[in-house]
Amino acid sequence: MTWSSRGAAGGMWAYRYVGPAEVRASAAHGAAGRVIRSRGDLEAWLTSSEGAEAREPFTFVIGVDGVLRLAPRRSEHVACAGGGQVLSAGEITFARGPEGWECVAVTNQSTGYCPEVASWPAVADALDRAGVPHPGQFTDGFVFRRCPRCGERNIVREGDFVCALCDGKLPESWNFDSAQMLAADDKGRETANRARRDSNPQPFDP
Repeated sequence: MTWSSRGAAGGMWAYRYVGPAEVRASAAHGAAGRVIRSRGDLEAWLTSSEGAEAREPFTFVIGVDGVLRLAPRRSEHVACAGGGQVLSAGEITFARGPEGWECVAVTNQSTGYCPEVASWPAVADALDRAGVPHPGQFTDGFVFRRCPRCGERNIVREGDFVCALCDGKLPESWNFDSAQMLAADDKGRETANRARRDSNPQPFDP
């Protein structure tokens, strides 16, 4: 498997963390997610104390090594990934089938990495190599965009490419790693913070 940070032809795209810096900092002190290379690994995880809520969705990432890693649902994706880049990330649900545990639902819902629906092949490859049956696609696919005006991360709903924070127009193409967006990060944070303050005015204190 080959990969690149958003771009080499023939390779899978790796996504860097794009969430709040303080979340990454706090995640740096925790353990990375449980590595799942086989059905045996999955069985052990789902019967462990951490995986006890087996019917709940789990946090997952696919590392740049192509391996599935799992963590409890309320875990941050960046912690599950050990702070590194990922080939995909989201939430995943397992259930017992005729031949053992299988994946019955999986999404790319990760606001820390904001991966594209097109990252599915990395998930399928990791599950196939682990011998875990799966639906063949994301059961729910999320479309992420960053607002060029204020820098806010958005989930695009019903094809409405408008920022939920400042009403700015969102681009049709995924834009979290473009040079323009990276250069605008600091300005965007300032604009976003101002928009939040304007939408949540402080009470008057004479």
